[in-house]
Amino acid sequence: MPDRRVTNRAMFWRIIRRLLSANRGRLFVMLLALGAGAAVTAALLNLQVDAKRRLTSEFRSFGANVLITPHDHPDVNVLSAVMDDSLFDRVPTENAGQKVTKAEFLYGVAQLSARDRIRQSTSSRHVINAIVSGYAVASGSEYLPHGLGQVAPSVVVGGKNLDQLNVRTCDVGRELASRLNLAPDLSEGVVLKNSERQDWCAVAEVRGFGGPEDSQLFLELPATQALLDRKGKITLIQLSVPGTPRDIEHYISDLRIALPEVEVHGIRQFTEGEAKIYNRISGLLTATVGIVLLLTGLCVMAAMTNVAMERKMDVGLMKAIGGATRRVLRLFLAEAALLGLAGGLLGAAAGIFLSIGLGKAVFGVAAQPRLIVYPVAVGLTILVAILSAFPLRRLASIRPASVFRGEA
Repeated sequence: MPDRRVTNRAMFWRIIRRLLSANRGRLFVMLLALGAGAAVTAALLNLQVDAKRRLTSEFRSFGANVLITPHDHPDVNVLSAVMDDSLFDRVPTENAGQKVTKAEFLYGVAQLSARDRIRQSTSSRHVINAIVSGYAVASGSEYLPHGLGQVAPSVVVGGKNLDQLNVRTCDVGRELASRLNLAPDLSEGVVLKNSERQDWCAVAEVRGFGGPEDSQLFLELPATQALLDRKGKITLIQLSVPGTPRDIEHYISDLRIALPEVEVHGIRQFTEGEAKIYNRISGLLTATVGIVLLLTGLCVMAAMTNVAMERKMDVGLMKAIGGATRRVLRLFLAEAALLGLAGGLLGAAAGIFLSIGLGKAVFGVAAQPRLIVYPVAVGLTILVAILSAFPLRRLASIRPASVFRGEA
């Protein structure tokens, strides 16, 4: 004799199939509403998740967001306040599992003059005093030979690939290059003098920073330390720390404990601005998702109300042959859940593809699909479908005798 549970389960799914095929037009309308809601929900959620990464990368393009400086001494000139360059290696190279880009700088004033590299003659152009910025950049634990653009956002006005040449190269700010009439050329170079010490470099790139850096010359750190007679010393450490504002605050707090002999502080305009913008975008997208799910639920609820009116006879017959009210309601809730699952699977997939185009329209770059969004959107759609089946609870109060007499 077959197991009663197996028989009941087989009968349960047979009735579900009959319910789903009873009115295909209304079924299609509910499936379309749930699919559309899932598509918009998945698209907005994917944009919300991608917005955090996009905003973080955009704000990092503005340069460093954490500074390490010597302790404040008002009576000491900023160019003379230095710290030991061994601090650079003590700075953590990761935050929240992402690489920290760090740069150490040494600033000093030197006499600069243009020089013809091929003829080995100094030009008649005048000698000027300018700030020389020695730098070294590392991303994580790897040093970047030409990583100035990683921490000092700029536009390359002109430049040539001099990496293969056995010459010392330097980058020159746009205003300084104009004053010395320099161009990035193999024949162009700059003579640097500080007291009795002298050095020379070929101009690799002319950069526009849009700030005081336009009047500076950027040279590799060891050469600058030798020129300024500041061996083993630096003036400043700049850090580009990835992560959320909270992650960055934790990183700064840990860094202050690890480096008590220096000042560690974040650039609040970046961290606070990033948090405010993301909170506003996140709040707007979350509210929009809520409104979309509410409208989807109302559409499905309206369809379910008609379903409840049409199925009075079916419910009356089920109760008349001994069906419990709880089992009858479970049938209709299972039907709603299956509709939510089907609409969620199809709609969420379409929504993730839709978010790629929306991301390109909003941020200028296509949003990357986030796999976590897919099950969340499907789950929300199923939940909306089940909650929208609330009108079916009216079927629990139906009396079989009243239905058969035509009173219900």
